[in-house]
Amino acid sequence: QVQLVESGGGLVQAGGSLRLSCAASGRIFSWYAMGWFRQAPGKEREFVAAISWSGGKNMYADSVKGRFTISRENAKNTVYLQMNSLKPEDTGVYFCAAKDIEDDIVDDTNEYDYWGQGTQVTVSS
Repeated sequence: QVQLVESGGGLVQAGGSLRLSCAASGRIFSWYAMGWFRQAPGKEREFVAAISWSGGKNMYADSVKGRFTISRENAKNTVYLQMNSLKPEDTGVYFCAAKDIEDDIVDDTNEYDYWGQGTQVTVSS
């Protein structure tokens, strides 16, 4: 079992930045690929970014490429999402997720094994 707790969400003006963190506990964190997803009101949960357990591979949704950066510190059991140049359409609940996979990444919501409770990000125009 892996427990995930997100933090760092909040209210920010368009063009601003936020850094989300996801702290993991339980089984060895470094064995898991990690992903960030988001869900806006009335919409389905969507992929944002993912990183392999080694950190050597990453993937981003087209809508956030060049603005968001995913990273991880296995020694701290933490994965981050640095979000810059935020837009109102980035508003939503952001979730981190973990998948037991050997040094690879996936962007499919259904493939992930563990989920956090989410943190709210609101971007005002």
